[in-house]
This record gives sequence, C-alpha cells and structure tokens, in this order.
Amino acid sequence: MAQRSGAALLIDCLVDQDVEFVFGYPGGAVLPIYDELFGEERIRHILVRHEAGAAHAAEGYARATGKPGVVLVTSGPGATNAVTGIADAFMDSIPMVVITGQVPTGLIGTDAFQEADTVGITRHCTKHNYLVKDPADLEATIKEAFRIATTGRPGPVVIDIPKDVQIAIPSESRASKLAAAHRYAPQMAASPEQIVEAIEMLEGAQAPIFYTGGGIINSGPEASKLLRQLQDITGAPVTSTLMGLGCFANTHPDWLGMLGMHGTFEANMAMNKCDVMVCIGARFDDRVTGKLEAFSPDSKKIHIDIDRSSINKNVTVDLGIVGDCGTVLGQMIEAWGDRKAQDLGEWKARIAGWRARECLAYPEKSKKNPQAIMPQKAVERLYALTHKRSPIITTEVGQHQMWAAQYFGFAEPNKWLTSGGLGTMGYGMPAAIGAQLGHPDALVIDIAGEASIQMNIQELGTASQYRLPIKIFILNNEYMGMVRQWQELTYESRYSNSYSDSLPDFVALAEAYGWKGIRIQDEKDLDAGIIRMMEHDGPVIVDCCVAQDANCLPMIPSGAAHTDMMLYGDEVGGTMDDEAKALV
Repeated sequence: MAQRSGAALLIDCLVDQDVEFVFGYPGGAVLPIYDELFGEERIRHILVRHEAGAAHAAEGYARATGKPGVVLVTSGPGATNAVTGIADAFMDSIPMVVITGQVPTGLIGTDAFQEADTVGITRHCTKHNYLVKDPADLEATIKEAFRIATTGRPGPVVIDIPKDVQIAIPSESRASKLAAAHRYAPQMAASPEQIVEAIEMLEGAQAPIFYTGGGIINSGPEASKLLRQLQDITGAPVTSTLMGLGCFANTHPDWLGMLGMHGTFEANMAMNKCDVMVCIGARFDDRVTGKLEAFSPDSKKIHIDIDRSSINKNVTVDLGIVGDCGTVLGQMIEAWGDRKAQDLGEWKARIAGWRARECLAYPEKSKKNPQAIMPQKAVERLYALTHKRSPIITTEVGQHQMWAAQYFGFAEPNKWLTSGGLGTMGYGMPAAIGAQLGHPDALVIDIAGEASIQMNIQELGTASQYRLPIKIFILNNEYMGMVRQWQELTYESRYSNSYSDSLPDFVALAEAYGWKGIRIQDEKDLDAGIIRMMEHDGPVIVDCCVAQDANCLPMIPSGAAHTDMMLYGDEVGGTMDDEAKALV
C-alpha cells in the first residue's frame, strides 16, 4: 500500500466524517492539501472570494443542515481573515471545523512570510484549537475536533497544520497510534431530583413562561418537537430570543413573539410579570434582560443549558440544570406524566391585554417621504408571498435584521440564520450560499441592508460560479439604519458618517455578476417585484427602496429596564406612555 502524506490523510479523515463541502481559498501554506483535493470526487470544494465568506458560508451550511461546516484557508492573512466568522460561530454556538495552513514547523516564531500565531489569535474565540506537529497525530486530532465541535454546546474548532506536516509521511512507529481517548464528555441528562423539582415549580405556577433560545435549535429538530409537546401539556406561553426563532411555531396562539431590545411588548411584559420562568437554551443576554436589577424581579427561574458556565453567569437562578435541551425536555415530559395543568385563564387574559397594544403596528407613511415604501410593509409582503414555500431566511445585521425577526414568521427550526451574539455585518449573503448548498431545492432569501450587503458583496461571484439561485432582498434606505436610529435617539440626530454615500447601482451590479436585478420604488409594485424574484430560477438581487426615516420599534433604550419600551407614538427619548404603564 502506498504511503499517505499528511495532506492525503487529512482528506481521508474528512471523508470519514461525511464532509460534503469544504469552503475555502488556496494559498501557499495549504497547497499540499489543495493538491490532494484536485480530482477528489468525494468532497466538493467551494471557492469563495474572501476567507470571511468561507467562514460565514460554513456557518450557514451548519445552521441550515445541522451538520458541521468545514473551512480551509491558508496561513497568515488567510487565517486572520477567517477570524470574524470563527468568532461569530463561537458566540452563536455553530459547529465548525476550520483547517488553517501554517508555515513549516522550523520557521514558526521567525516572522516567516505569511506567518501568524493562529492558535494564539483564535484561543479566545474557539471551543478548542490545535497545532499539529506530526502527521501521525492528524487522524486522532480531526476525529476529536469534529466531536468537540458538534457535541455539548456546539462551536468552532481550529486545526493549524504546518506545511511540512502536510507533506510528511507518518513513521511506522507512529502510524498505528491509537485515537485519543474521549476527553470531552458533556453532561447530557439532568438528575432525577432536578427534574422533579422543575416539574413541581412548573406545576404550581400561576403565571409561567417558557423563555427559549438557540440551544433548542442546536440540540436538533427533536428538541423543538419536545418543546411544543411540553407547552401543549402545560399551556405556558412561549417567547424566544433572536437565535431561537423557529423552535416554536409563530402561528400558535400562545406564541408571544421575540423578546428583548426589539421584542414585543407582550413578551417583555410577560417575562417581567411571570411567577415561574423556564429558560431553555438561552443565556440571559444583555439584549434580553435590559437593566439587570429590574429583570423579572419576582419570578422563580429555572435555567436549562448544556453549558455549565452559562448558568448563574448573568442572572442568578433558583434551579440550574446542566444538560442537553432535547434530553432534559424529554425528561420533563416523562416526569409530568398525567398531571393536570393549572388554569392559566387569568394569566392569559393579562397577556391578551398587553397584546392589544399592537406594538408592531407602524405608521403607514413616512413623514419625510410619504411616497416611500415602509420597510416593515416590505417584510410583511415578503413573508405573505413566500411563507408557503417554507423559505430559509438569512440576514445581514442592522434594522433590516430586526424587522425580519419581527415581521417574518418562522414555524420551523433551521429556517432563520442570522448573526446574533457578534452582530456581524456581511454575514447574510455567504450564509445564504452555505444554506443553498445544503438545501439545493429550497428558497433561500437574504434580507439585507444596502450598507451591510457590501461587506461581503464579492461573494456574488461565488453564487454565480456554483449556479446557486439565492435571492437577496435589500431594504435600501441609504443609511446605516441602526446607526442612524441610535444617533437620532441618543445623539440629537447628529448623523455622523451613517449616510451611505456613493452607493452602487445594485441592479447593474447584479447584471455584471450574471444575476437578475430588480428595483422596487413604489408600494404598488411591491408584490409584483417579489413574485418576479421568486419566479426567476437563478440568483436575484431586489433593490427595494424604502423610507429613510423609519425606526425599528419597539425598543428598550440602552440601560433601561425591559419593561421600559419605546413604542410607536412615543416621543423620541421617551419610554412607555401612560396607557401602556396602566397595563402593568
């Protein structure tokens, strides 16, 4: 049998891990690996235009399919360009294995050409990272890397491989080295005592709420089914973080919408006034809690999370349960048995009162330009005309992201792909590429802003090369909208460098890349433009020109309590009006 180099062994290991796609960009320090990929039919390499695009595309693939995304980049700038995507995956718990080239081992530390301390740079934004110095260690390292990336709280793992290790042949004395022991063993199930305590707290609640997060989706489709089953037998209303949208159906009468800074009035009020809060796979992020000392002060709190460090990190809870969301939900359903749920009629009547505020209502016309399309209306019509096809939605970051979360409903998990914890502009289009590759027959739409889309706009070429029919729906208000909104609300409308000057002609740009370009400037053309977008069997950019002065509300002002929400009609800089306060 012919001896196998480190690069060849790497490819064999990726095949063993059932890797379908590798998102990457070649360079000198990974040429041995790329040479092994030449003619390799078992893995499809996706050539991006920038390493950040590779990382985000791998994220999109992972989030849409539940499988780990794989990235291959060269040393130095190749690795550093991928760091933003790695950090994004770390914050949002996305399984990803990133393979980086490195200068030969003898040159490490000499400031060699395209050298960077990749292990040092990524130490704080990965679950784990490796510097492989012997080709005999590759198989065990890769197996362990995939295990770490995909189990427990998912996340990115970096494997840094010097060029000489890629070329070298393992010595016979080392070639039979046994795989590393399972050093990583996350706790999956809760103790029976904890389950009993949680069920007793939930059974006695008069005003319970399920506060759900991305951990449910990361746990797999079964976890979302179990959440719906537990909700059905308890009757407790459900809210979700930005990352958890889709784990519970938006059409269910007990769905409260998203909570937090741009969440619904009813979700935030229910969180504040509940007597038992069951947090499942969320981490009490600052965008959810607002002012910590005012966050749900009188509730008993149960926190279920696979990550031990998340429990009591931001908010002290009464019962912390370390375990996989799906596993623990299954345990709770079994322990509930044939218990009777409480009569929650009074609690739901209070919620109905908060819901009657219609906090997502918005002005029909822009004050600045009455002829302009309201961005909320654009997202509402996009949802109305596409939801029957169960589209996968990605977003960039900004106002358009929040409007998508508010006005585009999600009934299933893995249909909503957005950058949450890191808030990375430029995420949406490469994520859409990854999602489309994972689901070639799906309708994949990136809801974008005209500023954010330009962060990785070079990936239009990637979609063209691989004939991916992704759709980009740009809410073009000619501003970095969320920056402008904060400047209006906090900095007395001093719009410092937030106007998007010298914008490209997005229709002409689309055509230059071989895409179809559509521009919508009048509300009467909105539906027709969306239908044209869907009917085109290739990639499409829709440049939807929307009102420049629209703000994303409701909104919890910075430093305020999560009950102090700005609603439409409030004065700039104000909080709830008297009518809203009366409902408290």
